[in-house]
Amino acid sequence: SLVPLILPPAIKLTTTKAERKIRMVQMRTVSKKEKIAFPIIAAIVAGMLVPKAIPLVGMLFVGNLFRETGVTQRLAKGASEELLNIVTIILGLSVGSTMDAANFLNIQTIKILVLGVAAFFTAACGGVIVAKIMNLFLKEKINPMIGAAGVSAVPMSARVVQKMGLKEDPQNHLLMHAMGPNVAGVIGTAVAAGVLIASLA
Repeated sequence: SLVPLILPPAIKLTTTKAERKIRMVQMRTVSKKEKIAFPIIAAIVAGMLVPKAIPLVGMLFVGNLFRETGVTQRLAKGASEELLNIVTIILGLSVGSTMDAANFLNIQTIKILVLGVAAFFTAACGGVIVAKIMNLFLKEKINPMIGAAGVSAVPMSARVVQKMGLKEDPQNHLLMHAMGPNVAGVIGTAVAAGVLIASLA
């Protein structure tokens, strides 16, 4: 929920007005075979690198497979609507029931919140800087703002980048370009969580 407050200052701090106006060409159409192959290959690679990440990465990619194969429309609809709503309610209730005032309203919680905001801000700045470094070697420049969408807040961070792009240039649509690093951030977060789980096991 703090994404619209954190990303704009991070982007403005690390980019110039001219960089924020860089237009990106329309992306090619992705074939159905590629859409089906990507989750399978990515899950196998992630599983080989970090076996503990398979449950997290697997849940992400099985939903993709349901939708993209076209032969499991009922499962795809159920997973994206009813199951998602049920899991969200259960998760909210289970987390909310453990958040009594004694555990939540203390200095440790404030420290964690501040650390989270700082980490998010740093990650956004880092993404922009990496995009700017890439531009040194690319013939067709990319808009560095999409680097800030590499944090795993889907699709909010991509929408913030789109909004900022339109503010600088009303014809500059960056949403689909920003979704690439946005989804990559989710996959990276799942793999990082697997590494953390493996280290604590």
